Amino acid sequence: MNHPTHTSTPTSPAQFLADAKRPTNTPAGLVGDTPVLWIGAPFTATGRGFWAKLEGHNPGGIKDRAALHMVRAARERGQLLPGARIIESTSGTLGLGLALAGAAYGHQVTVVTDPGMEPLMTGLLAAYGAEVDLVDTAHATGGWQEARRRRVEELLAVQPDTWCPDQYNNPDNVAAYATLAHELVAQLGRIDTLVVSVGTGGHSAGIASVLRCYFPRLRVVGVDTTGSTIFGQPAANRVMRGLGSSLYPRNVAYDLFDEVHWVAAPEAVWAARSLARDHYASGGWSVGAVALVARWLARTLPAENRIVAVFPDGPQRYVGTVFDDTYCRGHGLLDHLPADDPDEIAHPADRIVTRWTRCTCITDPLATTGRPDSATHALTGAAR
Repeated sequence: MNHPTHTSTPTSPAQFLADAKRPTNTPAGLVGDTPVLWIGAPFTATGRGFWAKLEGHNPGGIKDRAALHMVRAARERGQLLPGARIIESTSGTLGLGLALAGAAYGHQVTVVTDPGMEPLMTGLLAAYGAEVDLVDTAHATGGWQEARRRRVEELLAVQPDTWCPDQYNNPDNVAAYATLAHELVAQLGRIDTLVVSVGTGGHSAGIASVLRCYFPRLRVVGVDTTGSTIFGQPAANRVMRGLGSSLYPRNVAYDLFDEVHWVAAPEAVWAARSLARDHYASGGWSVGAVALVARWLARTLPAENRIVAVFPDGPQRYVGTVFDDTYCRGHGLLDHLPADDPDEIAHPADRIVTRWTRCTCITDPLATTGRPDSATHALTGAAR
């Protein structure tokens, strides 16, 4: 797996934000320095709560940070030539970030996606100048994610001087989130528990690795979706996009996690809608899943434990899914009040989980099985 490079630290938390200040008269300058919000009752138990880092306040979401950093680093190394086209597979948020990076650095962008992308996202990407290349047939064994990956390879082969960020395996995807970790230290001073969704592994590894340097006893809680292979469950059809994977991203830093929670789509919908109603702050699948787990931790950990949950985006792109009654009824996602506590398994291979489930045994699925062929294991996934 890839690990970020640590740099020297400022002498005081306030210095983090001072060092991170950028001119705001450019598109890139709009990214970062996002706020934190206290989430308490009625979403949580009375007297308990957690802090939410609202990455939806970036122009496109949390992956604006990764897109800008990966593009900038590739340009500095000469891997991305001036004016060359950027091509990447995504289901949305990284696409918006790459469109932003393209505008900032003068690159055209092609986003390879599938029919599961929301019409709103397709429209936004087109409006921001990105070319949307839609695969229309899922791979026979690898589903949409593998079909997208192969289409990227085709485009790279026929278009000279193009560049693909490869968000799953690019260590710059991890390093991009050091600034987010620094912001959290400056904003909150002390952090005891970090709750993060896991998809490509970028923001979970990037934030947690930096925070552990300042808080060696930090507890890191990963949030995955049912049907995802990342933490050792078998691949299955997944409604939720943005977290989870049917690939095995090498940016996932398994050694950083203390526990993992798998959350099902109806449970994430309940949490996302409750947050929107009670706190006027919400997001999509990842936000709902992360918030559900943070809510439980706020109730079960000591009251003085300072919990931070990273909300990767806002609710706008999900008005036709998470927040649409017709869509949710059609997928059986409404009227599923989550249990008070997660189910528990001792090892990811114990059984297939279909509801909110917790496990404190963290293993890298490839550590014992070896690297699988991507076409065999990339089943029905969708990268954020």
